[in-house]
Amino acid sequence: MTVVSAGTGEPGGGPAVVPPGERGATTIADRVVAKIASQAAREAVGALPPGAAPPHATVVVHQDSARVRVHAELDYPGDIGGRCRQVRRHVAERVGALAGMQVPEVVVQVERLHLTAEFRTVRGRIR
Repeated sequence: MTVVSAGTGEPGGGPAVVPPGERGATTIADRVVAKIASQAAREAVGALPPGAAPPHATVVVHQDSARVRVHAELDYPGDIGGRCRQVRRHVAERVGALAGMQVPEVVVQVERLHLTAEFRTVRGRIR
């Protein structure tokens, strides 16, 4: 009978040295990457306008890269392009840091614009 120490894998207690190609791999489900991207989008958007749904994301993962599509509702008037740029940057950074994936593409799809309270109080037509 051979004695193997717990956690080492070598007889007599020496550390097991396994070549990198034989160690296995960690896979992260698309669903998990989508949750990370959704949370990152929520962080980037900040305070939501009244009645707006929180941002959500869908992803396509291929090996170690993820393509992300974020669906968001934003307030209007505002810098829509700037907000979308901020969401793209933050989502790419967070998915890269937390999932260890490259993010070559983040598409922000603005589903709806919500009027801000001060804009809603303005009455009449503007020409």
